[in-house]
Amino acid sequence: MTTNRFASVWDAIEDTPEDAENMKVRSQLMVQLKSYITKSGLNQSDAAKVFGITQPRVSDLMRGKINLFGIDALVNMAAKAGLRVEFQLRDAA
Repeated sequence: MTTNRFASVWDAIEDTPEDAENMKVRSQLMVQLKSYITKSGLNQSDAAKVFGITQPRVSDLMRGKINLFGIDALVNMAAKAGLRVEFQLRDAA
């Protein structure tokens, strides 16, 4: 039996490195947005108003339904909340 080691769960389950990187970015954005909601003491209805989305959409975010969110939508939500997104590119090695 061969044991593979992966740097991330996304590296292990996604078909391509590109898909894995996309999922890493989306998951980090979702974690940060969820943290913002919690730290701000917002309920889902208030968070929806801040993000400019519906309450069911906030529920999807809070439940971690990553397949329902693209990077653009998550960045837009962060911007509407007055948050700034910063990225750092590094060599894959």
